[in-house]
Amino acid sequence: MEQTDLRARTPTPAVRPVTPQQRRARAARNGGEPTLEFADRVPYDAYVHASTLHTLQQPLSSDPGEMSFLMVSQIMELYFGLTCHELRQARHDLRADRVWEALAPLRRAALHLEGLNAAWRGLRWMTPADFNRFRNLLGEGSGFQSAMYRQLEFLLGLRDPALIRPFRRQSQVYDELRAALAVPSLWDEVVALLGRHGHDLPAELLDRDVAVEHLPHPRVEAAWLAVYDDDGPDNHLRQLGEALVEVAEQFGDWRWNHVKAVQRTMGAKVGSGGSAGLAWLQRSMSRVVFPELWSARTAM
Repeated sequence: MEQTDLRARTPTPAVRPVTPQQRRARAARNGGEPTLEFADRVPYDAYVHASTLHTLQQPLSSDPGEMSFLMVSQIMELYFGLTCHELRQARHDLRADRVWEALAPLRRAALHLEGLNAAWRGLRWMTPADFNRFRNLLGEGSGFQSAMYRQLEFLLGLRDPALIRPFRRQSQVYDELRAALAVPSLWDEVVALLGRHGHDLPAELLDRDVAVEHLPHPRVEAAWLAVYDDDGPDNHLRQLGEALVEVAEQFGDWRWNHVKAVQRTMGAKVGSGGSAGLAWLQRSMSRVVFPELWSARTAM
C-alpha cells in the first residue's frame, strides 16, 4: 500500500488492450457465447482477487447486522486508499507544473469521495439498539484509528502529528505516516504553484514546516481572487480551483455524514476508541480543507 510519493513499487506485468480483431476472433471461436472453461484460475478472479476479498469479513458476533457494519467499513477503507492514490498523482503533477494533467486525478478523486459518501447509506438502518448488539465486542476499535484516513487528511492539509501516536507499535504504518507528514500536502503544492505563477506570497509561507497544519493566509486568498478574476476558458488555475473545491466539498460531506451516522447509532456516547465521539467529530469539522478557496468567495 503506497503511503508516500512515487515510492518504489514491485513491477506488475503490463495489461495489453484487446483489439477489435481479437474480440471478434474470440466471439467467432465461441459462437458468440462466453468462455466457460479455463485451464487455470478464472481470469476475473486472478485480476480482482474476489475470492480473497470475500474471505476478509470476519464478524465478531452472530448478529446479522454486523456484516453490514463490517463490510461498509472495509469499503470505506478501500475508498480512502483510492482517493489517496488520486491525490498523490495530482500532487505530483502540480509539483511539476502540470496543471492540466492534475485536473483528471482531482476530478476522479471527487467522484471516489462521492462513492465514499454513498457507502453511508448502507448503515442508515442501524439504530442504537442494533449497534449495541455487537458494539461491546469491538473493544477499543474505532474508525478514529484508520491509518488510511489519516493519510487522506494529511494529503488534504489537515495535519496533527499527535494523531499518529496510536500506530507506534505498528512500525511500518507508523513510519509511513511519519513520512507522509514530512512531505508537502496537496494544498502546500497548490500554494507553491501559485507562488511560481507570479502571485506575491511571503517566503515564510512557502518555506514553512509542512508537518504542521497550514493556517489561512490573506496573501493566498488574494492570489485566488486574482485567479478567479480571469474568467477566460484557458485559465487553468481557475479550473484547478474548481476541481479542488469539488474535492473539499465531497470530503466535507463525508465528515458531515459521519456526524449524522454517529448521532443516529449512538447519540452523544463516548466513542469506542475513547474519544468524545460526537463532540470530537463536530470539533474536527471546524478544520477547513483548502481554506482560502472558500474565504476568497466572500470577496468575489
